[in-house]
Amino acid sequence: MSAHPNGSQSQNPSQHPQGGPTVGGQMGGQTGGHPHHIHPPTYPPKLNTTMLTASTPAVVKRNTLAVAPGEPAAELLRQTLRSAPNSRPGSRSSSRRRTPTTPTTPRLGQHTIYTPNGSIDGSDGAMSPRAELGGIDFHRMRHGFEDEYNSEDYLAVLEQVFYMYYTDKRHETGGNPKAETQHFPLQEWRMRDRLKTVSAALVLCLNIGVDPPDIVKTNPCAKLECWVDTTAHPAAKALEMIGKNLQQQYETLSIRTRYKQYLDPFVEDTKKFCCSLRRNAKDERILFHYNGHGVPKPTSSGEIWVFNKNFTQYIPISLYDLQSWLGAPSLFVYDCSDAGNIVTNFNRFIEKHEQEAMEQRARDPLALNTSSYADCIQLAACSSKETLPMNPELPADLFTCCLTTPIEIAVRFFVLQNPLPSTLPMEMAMKIPGRLQERRTPLGELNWIFTAITDTIAWNTLPRPLFKKLFRQDLMVAALFRNFLLSQRIMRVHHCHPISSPALPETHHHPLWQSWDLAVEMVLAQLPALHAAEKGGQMYEYQHSTFFTEQLTAFEVYLSQGAVDRHPPDQLPIVLQVLLSQVHRLRALILLSKFLDLGPWAVNLALSIGIFPYVLKLLQSAAQELKPVMVFIWARILAVDSSCQADLLKDNGYSYFVQILSPTSGIPVGNASEHRAMCAFILAMFCRGFPQGRVVCAPPGVMNACLAHLGDENPLLRQWACLCISQLWDSYSEAKWLGIREGAYLRLCELVTDNVPEVRAAMLYALTTFLGIPDMSEDVMKIEQTVASHVLFMTTDGSSMVRKELVVFFSHFVKRNEEKFLVTAYEQLVQEREFLYNGGPRANGGEMLRTPGANGTALTRTTSNPASLGDGSAEFKQPGRYKDSAPRRSDGTIYAAVWQALLMISADPFPETAQAAKVAVDYIHLALLESPLGPSTHTLIDDITRASLKSFNLKLPSDTAMNEKARPESPGTTSSREGYFTSSLRRSASIAASLRNLALGYGNNTASGRADYAQPTKSGRFPNGLADKDPEWNRPPDVNDYSNTTTNYRSAKEPVSRNFQRRDSSEPPVIPIQSKFMDWSIEYFREPQMKPNEADEPGSVDYNQRLWRRTRNDKIIIDTQAQKERAVTSRWDYPKALFNNLAQPTRLLFHQFESYLIAVDDKDSVAVWDWEGEKLLSRFSNGNPVGTRITEIKLLNEDDVALLMTGSGDGVVRIYRNYESDKDVELVATWRALTDLLSSQRSSGLIADWQQGRGTMLVGGDMKVIRVWDAPREMCMSDIPARSGSCITSLTSEQVAGNIFVAGFGDGAVRLYDRRLPPRDSMVKVWKEHKSWIVKVHMQRGGMRELVSGSAAGEVKLWDIRMDSPVKQFLAHTKGMRNLSVHEHAPVIATGSTYHDVKLWNMNANDFGEPLTTVKPHTSFLQQNRSSPVTGLAFHPHRMMLACSGAGDNHISLFCCDAKGGI
Repeated sequence: MSAHPNGSQSQNPSQHPQGGPTVGGQMGGQTGGHPHHIHPPTYPPKLNTTMLTASTPAVVKRNTLAVAPGEPAAELLRQTLRSAPNSRPGSRSSSRRRTPTTPTTPRLGQHTIYTPNGSIDGSDGAMSPRAELGGIDFHRMRHGFEDEYNSEDYLAVLEQVFYMYYTDKRHETGGNPKAETQHFPLQEWRMRDRLKTVSAALVLCLNIGVDPPDIVKTNPCAKLECWVDTTAHPAAKALEMIGKNLQQQYETLSIRTRYKQYLDPFVEDTKKFCCSLRRNAKDERILFHYNGHGVPKPTSSGEIWVFNKNFTQYIPISLYDLQSWLGAPSLFVYDCSDAGNIVTNFNRFIEKHEQEAMEQRARDPLALNTSSYADCIQLAACSSKETLPMNPELPADLFTCCLTTPIEIAVRFFVLQNPLPSTLPMEMAMKIPGRLQERRTPLGELNWIFTAITDTIAWNTLPRPLFKKLFRQDLMVAALFRNFLLSQRIMRVHHCHPISSPALPETHHHPLWQSWDLAVEMVLAQLPALHAAEKGGQMYEYQHSTFFTEQLTAFEVYLSQGAVDRHPPDQLPIVLQVLLSQVHRLRALILLSKFLDLGPWAVNLALSIGIFPYVLKLLQSAAQELKPVMVFIWARILAVDSSCQADLLKDNGYSYFVQILSPTSGIPVGNASEHRAMCAFILAMFCRGFPQGRVVCAPPGVMNACLAHLGDENPLLRQWACLCISQLWDSYSEAKWLGIREGAYLRLCELVTDNVPEVRAAMLYALTTFLGIPDMSEDVMKIEQTVASHVLFMTTDGSSMVRKELVVFFSHFVKRNEEKFLVTAYEQLVQEREFLYNGGPRANGGEMLRTPGANGTALTRTTSNPASLGDGSAEFKQPGRYKDSAPRRSDGTIYAAVWQALLMISADPFPETAQAAKVAVDYIHLALLESPLGPSTHTLIDDITRASLKSFNLKLPSDTAMNEKARPESPGTTSSREGYFTSSLRRSASIAASLRNLALGYGNNTASGRADYAQPTKSGRFPNGLADKDPEWNRPPDVNDYSNTTTNYRSAKEPVSRNFQRRDSSEPPVIPIQSKFMDWSIEYFREPQMKPNEADEPGSVDYNQRLWRRTRNDKIIIDTQAQKERAVTSRWDYPKALFNNLAQPTRLLFHQFESYLIAVDDKDSVAVWDWEGEKLLSRFSNGNPVGTRITEIKLLNEDDVALLMTGSGDGVVRIYRNYESDKDVELVATWRALTDLLSSQRSSGLIADWQQGRGTMLVGGDMKVIRVWDAPREMCMSDIPARSGSCITSLTSEQVAGNIFVAGFGDGAVRLYDRRLPPRDSMVKVWKEHKSWIVKVHMQRGGMRELVSGSAAGEVKLWDIRMDSPVKQFLAHTKGMRNLSVHEHAPVIATGSTYHDVKLWNMNANDFGEPLTTVKPHTSFLQQNRSSPVTGLAFHPHRMMLACSGAGDNHISLFCCDAKGGI
């Protein structure tokens, strides 16, 4: 079994030495990995029952919280927000990345280079290292890259795999299990109403020697009854022999049934023994076999005949009476002519009985309920007006022989019907050696084959409920109906049509009968040799039938076709029979496991066919070779139906999996970790909601085995080891104390930095179930506090699923310590009132908070003073207001840190996580209002509300105010006029939403990382009294822009995650919140793991779509190659299109291959345009808070189905799918990428660069570090110090290996970083040639890999990272530059000025005196005389096309370099 989607192994990046280009003498000889070409351990792994794999152990660096003694409370949370691993773990043990395995396009020429996904040339999102290399002078390529790009070995390593990100199951489902309606409905497969045929009446009315009056027999005539010749013995003796034989024949079908012979009965005896049978059988089934060969045919009214005492008369018995005597349930067999009359009238009399019963109940409601007569089964030899065959070569009771001796009659029938001449006499054919019960003998094997064939015919032709009733409910009924199928085939040849009730369809034409004929013929062909050997002749070894081998092969072919349309396989009942044979058992189990892997529908089919007793019995087998496949089969069964817990307990079947789970046990398969993960899953399901299961699993070391597997390299095993522990100690105190003694909770806490989000979520789920030991002693309290302090680290986890599980943990912790959290919440409200009215308690401008650490020590954190309302003026210092200076009981406790974390998460960008946190916060606030502190709490809330409302200017801005307005907020800021408390009051009625500013007030504090922008006053002074003396060029270039936008925040639909359901606000909040993670995780074992992904299956819709996209991409790249030469010779003023965006565009982005242009405005709106069709495709709201705006947009997975990433000034990254559709747009993932934005009047917001090859996102902005986020892990892998006091304004990176990246800063500096070095040494070069705000720094993804920087002063410089000074430089604009864009493949730069003109420049030019072209974006008539800076500017990555927009205008202008530029 491969742990990777492509069967590769996990590699440690450190094992791949990489000599990079030399930068200032510091980079030469450095070694580092190229994680973008490492094959990650897939999550979830694909399974194959015959696979072998070996995986290199992953190096996982675990972070522990170091806490210093004596430091205050919520500092722990502050540290966790800033903590991140400083080195990249060696294994990319993250979620599954899909590899598009599309066919290889034939090479187009000597210099045609292909990307990892097959496209020619590079692409923005997923760049091929070979792209653009053909025909290029490598000595001219910048930065020394030509040495690496010329290395075939290096390129081969880089081109191994193309990955897709944010397409795993957790992103597709939002971390929620499928709705019940989407599950394949679980069918009831257990025989809840299993019956037994306990008694049988064998009624023979033969009257041998006397023919009935209405039957004229032929001469010669059939004379065998139960294989007894009635003419060879006296009548009485013959009758006795017939009765004895009939009983023996029935005993081969059911030995436990009590048989009673009634030979030529008379009417009185008949009533007597029928009533006696029902009395003794009680509610079980009775068999009534009737042979009427010696009496007249049944009457048209359905009467059967018996005799009087003297045998002088035939006496009729009404079926109505017979039903009354025998009752129900009963089984009737009629072997007589015109038997169809009995069946027809029998059903009519059943209706009469039912009607009488209803009338009786109406008259007397207390009357005893009689059993339903409808539960009667009938088998009749022929239809109405049909006479039984009298062929002397056949027995007279042919129907009875078919039902009770099917092999003998089938062989006789084959010999009689064989059209080929044969020397085999009938007597020899009827003497097949062996016993029916011994499958290795010829007769036993033939009987085995017959059982499999008839079972399969019934399975393929009958409805499932009818098959279950007739073939699985009662052994006697099942045997008779299997043989009844044979009677249908044989008797119709002799002009009789057996009928049954319930009626069965015709099966005589089923193709499996031909297989039966072949099996019979193979046995008969060997009979002479076998008989000769028995008589002492030449030894002969019986050649066994190939029937089962061939049927298994047919089943294998069915599986190889992929179970099209979920059509049930014809061979499934045969596979069930094969399990009885040790010869074929292993192969049958492997094929069965492949079938079960198809999904719940396949598991349901297997269970309904009766597979469960077999696999349950096999748990007693000690065969080593069966263990892997048995583990797989049981995992699939328990994933669909967990009701098997009692069955596993009954015969200690669970111990089979306990033994395999043990790390010391041997399992004969290469991928032992995945099979142990399945064992952990099986035991977790065994313990889930099953107290007896927990009790028996605790002693044999299941927990120790799971703890030992927490360090395993396989993420599935780590995940299910956590979940198995969770089910073991859930609601079971003894197991929790065992976990405490073993240190299980500490071992689980080590997984807070695990590489795989599913493992981190499973760890949280396990710790959540750990809470709740009834004995709340001080030791237990300390342990739970330790656990809570460890998981606080995860408040900044990049996975929304993990944060959601964290909220679930917090809700249990809050419920467990409700009284303490009431005090904490109250004191937080008191603190908030202090902040609003008095500026809050301060020590050197900050508040000292203390938070206990995991080991009893504490962390100290200094938080900046949230923006208090005013400066303590009389407006807020009302009489009676005082400073709450009393010491707070919650200070220095874990409860304060958890409460602050909950308040912060209640403003989480992921809607489900935020909603869950709001429920917990609402619950505490409502409980606080209803507690003895309720009146004081009401006063506090009123004060806070009053103060917040006073701080909000409710007046509409006048013209004067517009003219005199202060500098508007920069990205990442919020006006203090509208605090978060106030805005949330208007957005939601939730108390949590109203009070979230305790942790995340945009205008009231900065704990959230949303920086406040101190607004300069009209006089140019900031509120702190300092003059604004900063150089104009070092401010954000857009701070003085004029904006006439009329759009508002939330003006469009805000996308939510898939399966998100909004909580009904009228329902009271309830905690603890219940997790869905276990149900979500179980679904993994319901999904196919052996077959490839749909997109990797040739011929599938997904595959064809991906192939089409790749071909389309290739064509676009080929078509645009020739345009690059025209880019530097043609004018760029050809108008392509003009769009009215209805909002001022501030950032523009082209899709590489789709005709999409994405525009974002100066608030939160995202618009997607089809530039080719010149129409708006979608518009939605990004959801960033009021006062912030979108500061970054990128596209992920562009070579396939792209995702849109937005970054906003509040430090949040959001990723959307289906962004081009108003109806289908969904939020895939979101997290707070920057948690410590700094307050600054020179704010750049969030700046990011996406590296498709490595799956990493570099994020910077108003921070002292550049944060590296890993997409598969959804974790911050390192914080690289920016080494600058200024904000980061632009990021770019080399996209092939991804080791080198460059950052531009607000003070004009440009710094170069190498990720192969330790973070503190990563900065390897700094250029300070620019003296003003860096507008853009960009390294081309194709072409010559030019590195270009531009500053607000209008300077543009081209760099080589090996040199200390620019390669080229020129002044693009004399009065300031607002925007810069670099074409990814053509040597063209576009610069946008502060005065509404866009200039295009040739990078290869020696003289930059004149631009190639100057164009102006569209300007409305009213804005023509106003200075309108260029706000949006973007090249198409491949086409020679440019989009631009200006301030104060809503239009987007598209220009091409000539009429063909937009090909």
